[in-house]
Amino acid sequence: MQNRNSSLGTRNSINIMNVKKDDKVIVLTGKDKGKTGTVVKSFPKENRVIVSGVNILKVHQKPRKSGEKGQILDKTMPIDVSNVKRVEARGTRKETRKIKGSKS
Repeated sequence: MQNRNSSLGTRNSINIMNVKKDDKVIVLTGKDKGKTGTVVKSFPKENRVIVSGVNILKVHQKPRKSGEKGQILDKTMPIDVSNVKRVEARGTRKETRKIKGSKS
């Protein structure tokens, strides 16, 4: 007999990406709220995108070779696609509305 939770997991794992690479987006929530940037890379299976200039973390790198110094690097981390929204060229948010059964 099939497990009930396994069928629910496949139904809930539908990923809808509203943004693609090179789209200009604005961050809606989080520490970088209000910042804009372009999508550098998208991960559709994880529902995450990397936006330039947003969600930057400091990564401490240990020295690997003798005589080499350790570094602190800035690394851009992925952000959930639900926290960003596509922006039109003039800077306003792009909306999708449903009017009489069709999107406009």
